[in-house]
Amino acid sequence: MYQIVTDGSCDLEQSLVDQYHLEVVPFYITIDGVHHQKEKEDIKVHEFYQYMVDHKDVFPKTSMPSIEDYIQTFTKILDQQKDIICICITTKFSGSYNSAMNAKMMLEEQYPNQRITIIDATVNTVLQGLLVIEAAQMQMAGLSYDEVVQKIEDIKSSGRIFFTVGNFEYLIHGGRIGKVAGVAAKTLGIRPLIVLHDGEIFAMGVTRGREKSKKKVIEKTIQYFQEQHLSPHEYRFCVGYGYDQKEGEDFKDKLQESLIQAFPDFHEPIMIQQIGATIGVHTGPYPIGVGILKKYDL
Repeated sequence: MYQIVTDGSCDLEQSLVDQYHLEVVPFYITIDGVHHQKEKEDIKVHEFYQYMVDHKDVFPKTSMPSIEDYIQTFTKILDQQKDIICICITTKFSGSYNSAMNAKMMLEEQYPNQRITIIDATVNTVLQGLLVIEAAQMQMAGLSYDEVVQKIEDIKSSGRIFFTVGNFEYLIHGGRIGKVAGVAAKTLGIRPLIVLHDGEIFAMGVTRGREKSKKKVIEKTIQYFQEQHLSPHEYRFCVGYGYDQKEGEDFKDKLQESLIQAFPDFHEPIMIQQIGATIGVHTGPYPIGVGILKKYDL
């Protein structure tokens, strides 16, 4: 028997955590620079975003789960005679993986007959959530511990997030974009188009205005499948949104409509999840985009 563990960057709503019997080790949020609150346990995601909307001149921060946080979670599982597969946010964004690895090393001598595998997801937020769900579905399909680990390693590089944000302010503050580019962007009123892959974010252009930027994100997603000669039927999709749930739902509908236009026999379900604080501190309250991940092959 084995248990799938992940960190709070996966941004999965509690119903999915319960459905797939996952263990989630939360990140911490500080909005005042002093008090650290566990995301979703001490402070809800909508409360975090509301604070950002109400205090535009304040930049909250997050901190990774501690080694002790992982030790507590792992020990509870190991005491049940279960092995562990732990999928952590990309190491390019956080040291959560290192905390988990240190916890593993501290527990291995105490539990010599059980296995703990820590996987660098090389992705984050809703895309990490898709990867974790794939692992859970493999487990439910009866795949072995080693098979799940290998297939997660095989498919994680297929992940992409195409997204945009409300403005450049938080990207500048977090050091994710050059200040010169940010000043120009604020002057011109343009919006960045961004892609995440292999654990890092890269610019894929700019556009003017929120509606055009959302439209471009969808176009870039479809263009990726066409240029790479990929079948969308082999992928899972998830829309991620920040503060505005209605905007996220409308974006999802438009994405579905556009995919059907481009690929008439497209019938894959599209998940929708709220992007959490781990990424929200870098994007501000209005990130929106789509994550894609190749399905595992039975």
